[in-house]
Amino acid sequence: EEQSEFDVILEGAGDKKIQVIKEVRSLTSLGLKEAKDLVDNAPKPLLEGVAKDAAEKAKAALEGAGATVTLK
Repeated sequence: EEQSEFDVILEGAGDKKIQVIKEVRSLTSLGLKEAKDLVDNAPKPLLEGVAKDAAEKAKAALEGAGATVTLK
């Protein structure tokens, strides 16, 4: 059975932390402080139980900003 729901796990922010925080904010409804806390405390789940397309899109956006991301 193919997995239908994925969790997007932020493993690390890399060098461009501000860009990663901006992407986290665009992908979630988090405010600046909450997004910064999530990035600072990686690894943390960013999105949980999302469709494969949404998970891959989020992963691509975050990796484009320099983050390390895992899908589970």
